[in-house]
Amino acid sequence: MKLTEVFNQKTVFSFEVFPPHSKTPVDKLRPILTNLAQIHPDFISVTLGAGGTSVRNQNVKIVDFIQNQLNITAVAHIPGLYQSKEDVRNLLQELNAHHVNNILALRGDKIAGREPIGDFNHANELVSFIKQTGDFQVIGACYPQCHQEAANLTADIANLKRKVDAGADHLISQLFYENQCFYDFIEQVRGAGIAVPIEAGIMPVTNKGQIERMAKISGKPLPEKFLSILNRYADNKEALRDAGIAYAVDQIVDLVAHGVDGIHLYTMNHSKVAQRIWDATASLFQDSAAKPSVHL
Repeated sequence: MKLTEVFNQKTVFSFEVFPPHSKTPVDKLRPILTNLAQIHPDFISVTLGAGGTSVRNQNVKIVDFIQNQLNITAVAHIPGLYQSKEDVRNLLQELNAHHVNNILALRGDKIAGREPIGDFNHANELVSFIKQTGDFQVIGACYPQCHQEAANLTADIANLKRKVDAGADHLISQLFYENQCFYDFIEQVRGAGIAVPIEAGIMPVTNKGQIERMAKISGKPLPEKFLSILNRYADNKEALRDAGIAYAVDQIVDLVAHGVDGIHLYTMNHSKVAQRIWDATASLFQDSAAKPSVHL
């Protein structure tokens, strides 16, 4: 079943993981993935940086393990900025050989002092190329609080429309900590004629420094309610983790109640945190499967 068809049947629940910094990331990630598989997510996506062939080969092994040993739909990230058309074509052929046919197409972050190759300066160019290369489902990224390089949200949504028109089948949002900004974004996106499913990206707080770095990168202020949690429990690792999980659960409950298309959990490879969130929200997703509703 294609991922786009799953959205018609239920509220989707999915994960993102990243390869550990190791020469054998598959071995490091295998127990984490095995634990996540017990939740039966609709798919698991695997990030891919701008590394060389060895990094790419390791990532292919990871998505192969998810797709063919865990029997869970795997989504491979492809950032285009530092890859040529030949690089992407070869990677797609390799992924297809492993029956991995779902791709998250990204422009990718710019690297200081390194010139982009130039074949894919924008995500819509990569989306179009992938759709022309084979029978792939392509996912795109979206930014409820506006991409940091966009002039404004209107311009960012216009760019998003180009991405969807190029063939993106569904979208996953960047993380956010205030649901109203996501609802406002959805209203504007639907008004712009973008009708594909949109998953809300949720990242549980487990580390204050990490979240502050994310906020700095995005250039967006964190909501007061969220900041109070960080400040109150910054020096208590266990309390911060528990409060972060509770905050994420609260977001998810509200989003699902409002008819969100899906939740994409940025796990940061913490399978125990993901399990606790699932334990607290599983009935919501099971209810959506039993009684499909109109989504946002």
